[in-house]
Parts: sequence; C-alpha cells; structure tokens
Amino acid sequence: MEIWKAIVVGIVQGLAEFLPISSSGHIVLTQYLLGIREVGADHQPDLGFEVILHVGTLVSVLIFFRKSLWELTKSLKNPAMIEERKKIGWLAIATLPAVAAALLFKDFFDSAPGRPVMVSGFLILTGLILFVPRLVKSGSSEVGLKHALIMGVGQALAILPGVSRSGSTIAAGMLSGVKAERAAEFSFLMSIPAIAGGFVLTMKDRIEEMGSLREALKSCITGPYLAGALAAAVVGLFAIYLVMGAVRRGKLEYFSYYCFAVGIAGMIYWSS
Repeated sequence: MEIWKAIVVGIVQGLAEFLPISSSGHIVLTQYLLGIREVGADHQPDLGFEVILHVGTLVSVLIFFRKSLWELTKSLKNPAMIEERKKIGWLAIATLPAVAAALLFKDFFDSAPGRPVMVSGFLILTGLILFVPRLVKSGSSEVGLKHALIMGVGQALAILPGVSRSGSTIAAGMLSGVKAERAAEFSFLMSIPAIAGGFVLTMKDRIEEMGSLREALKSCITGPYLAGALAAAVVGLFAIYLVMGAVRRGKLEYFSYYCFAVGIAGMIYWSS
C-alpha cells in the first residue's frame, strides 16, 4: 500500500471513529474510491492495516480520558470508590449486546462491506439517528443499568458499516434520559473495550493467516502502516475534542446533514 493512501485512510479512520459519521462506512467507501477495494470483487481485508489502525484510535481515547481511566483503575483496589466500580460494571454490561450481535449475525456483518450502496444507505440511517435527540427533551440522569443496556443496543447496531458507533450510542443515551455530556463520555469509554475487542479478534485472524504472533506483529510494523496509525491517533484526538464540544453546545445533529449528503451521493455514485 502506498504511504499516502495509508495516511488518507488513517485520517478518515481517526475522524470517523469518533465523529458520529461511522468509521466503518467511511473506511469502506474510502477504500473503494482509492482502489483498495473493488466493487463486486471477493475482497479480503488487509488485516495487518486494520490492526494498526485500531491501535491508533485506541491511543486517542486513552489519552483524552486518561484521568477518568486512572480513577476507574484505582477503584479496582479501593472498595470505597463505589461509583467508579459501578461504572466499570455498566461498561461491561454495555458491551454484551454488541458481542451477542457479532456472534449471531457474523455472516451478514462480514458481507455488508461488499455492498457500497447498502453502506451508503446506512449512512443515511446514521443521519436520522443523530437528528432524533433534537426532538426529545434533554435528560439529567447519570448512566445506570437501564441506560447502559440501551446504549449497548445502540453499539450493537453500529456493527453495520455506515452506522456510527459514537452517534448511535450517544443518541441512545440521550433518548434514555442521560445528560448529553455524560452520554458522550460513557460512549467514548465504551469504545475502549469495543476497539480493543476488534483489535484482539483481528490480530487473531492475522496470526492464523501469518502462522505466528511474531510474524503477525512484524507484518504490521511497516512504514505505510505506522504512518496510517499515527494519522489515526492524532486526528482521532482532535475528533474527540470536536464531538465533546458539539455535545455540550447541543449541536450533535449538525453531523446528520453531512451523513445525509455522503449517503445520498454514495447511493447515486455506486448505483450508476
């Protein structure tokens, strides 16, 4: 892969992983536009590149939420930190729906990226999801069991390429009554086990493909791959700041117009 293509995909990954516009959808469509994927072809994803991009975006969220994560880590040894311990439990519960969906509908999720028109349609669905919170009264609750489950269902839906993980989970949290800023924070914390899980599963496939962990890691450490990961990490950190600011100002639906435009353009382009 040319280094400039890796950087472009890394930038798209960093932006779309955290902006509520769907990273999976944008990565798939970007790869079609760059010629990395071919419409109608039996495409095998570049697992090494996927692994290193996961690392880049994971670094972004770890840096931004380092203080919160440190508090959660300390609570594991401090029984008095009840609220932090509860949050760890809610994060675990919120992860379950996506795990169940991935196991039950794996074949469909794996085949969806090969249909750019469908991916474009799911981007339009993301636009609709982002617009919904504007139509309901803002809540004031902290995240609890009910909210974690509802946000977890939103994350499960986002396995579909074109459906935004951050957008669907933040919208689900706000619809369930969680304060907007708290919903956004919990959504990004939810991304840590989601991204880490994706990394582990992709690395597992890479090890099977390459024959050993050493060879799998070696295949990921190349100039273009590292450039893509660095681009994803830097741009991802910027994207988190941008989304948190938009949520605080109540402007989340602004991203919906972008999703509508790209989704409609994609359906027209790949239908012709």
